[in-house]
Amino acid sequence: VVLDAADHVLRPAILWNDGRAAGECAALDQAARRIAGNRAMPGFTAPKLAWLRAQEPEVFAATRRVLLPKDFLRLRLTGEAVSDMSDAAGTLWLDVARRDWSDEMLALTGLTRAHMPRLVEGSAVSGRVVNTEWGIPAGVPVAGGAGDNAAGAVGLGCVAPGQAFVSLGTSGVVFVADAAPRPDPARTVHSFCHALPGLWHRMAVILSAGGALAWAASVLGADEATLAREAEAAEPGRVLFLPYLAGERTPHDDAAACGLWFGLEAGTTRGQMARAVMQGVAFALADGLDSLEAEGGPIPRLSLIGGGARSGLWARLLASALDRPLTLVADAGVGPALGAAQLAALATGADPAAICTPPAALGEALPEPALAEARAHWRHLY
Repeated sequence: VVLDAADHVLRPAILWNDGRAAGECAALDQAARRIAGNRAMPGFTAPKLAWLRAQEPEVFAATRRVLLPKDFLRLRLTGEAVSDMSDAAGTLWLDVARRDWSDEMLALTGLTRAHMPRLVEGSAVSGRVVNTEWGIPAGVPVAGGAGDNAAGAVGLGCVAPGQAFVSLGTSGVVFVADAAPRPDPARTVHSFCHALPGLWHRMAVILSAGGALAWAASVLGADEATLAREAEAAEPGRVLFLPYLAGERTPHDDAAACGLWFGLEAGTTRGQMARAVMQGVAFALADGLDSLEAEGGPIPRLSLIGGGARSGLWARLLASALDRPLTLVADAGVGPALGAAQLAALATGADPAAICTPPAALGEALPEPALAEARAHWRHLY
């Protein structure tokens, strides 16, 4: 969110999955790998501001502050311009190892620290409510908060090095907590600060997971729940699906990558097409897990969260593609919201050991080798 000197919004925010800044990444990439520990990819904030500088110079010249969306809401609530370490890591302006803004990265996009919010840990008090128009009483403390995946990790109790999970939200993520930064930009692994002090994390990210099923539902004339039921009932077919509907991050770093249904036949059913979407997402996340383990070592166990975790078929397809059991947890779809609430509790002095505990396990999804047999063929499609 770009703001002028009076903190008025200058233009609509550019979304996280927008690829328009792909051409700006090359000029930032070398420094981003060295300082931020990540590749410059168009979904990050710094390339978007470089795009804005080139394509909308009047807006860029008027920009006095750049905030992430939740931090704009914080500004409205508290009058304070603040961000947390986990969300700030996704801008590329943060020196992830030092947990501080990088003057060099900011200068590459024509900005300075004066354009940036103050930084706090996710569990710290960032300010207090002064604007009561939304019904929150004045004086209530506002926690630093977190990016969605770091918040999901807190909600899942994934706050110790080596703990890991898979998230099937709009995007798809394989997340592992670390005791120190472990950058691996060569494999398009994201290396970010965690929401709690003294912790970092790595992620493999695909841009379309649940979003791919939502898209399929829209073009196949069904709601997502109906499509999921039909996929569960469908016989396995030959059809395969590439889920690159908005380009791709891990492992390809290709903003121009496209989606594909392959192997359609006259007898292919809507349920088989939906099943192929789920399987394609699972295979894409397996590529991401391979990237994480190539440098960081084995991740033997993963929990599953996100809206897609409600599908038993999707959980089995994913366990099979990843070739390891997945722990199924209660309330799998509420992890990030729960984690945000837990960060608020920590900001008021609660004990992390008492707050950041894993939810109850409901069971496991186990690998079924037959469900992953098509992966080698699928990988040839990209």
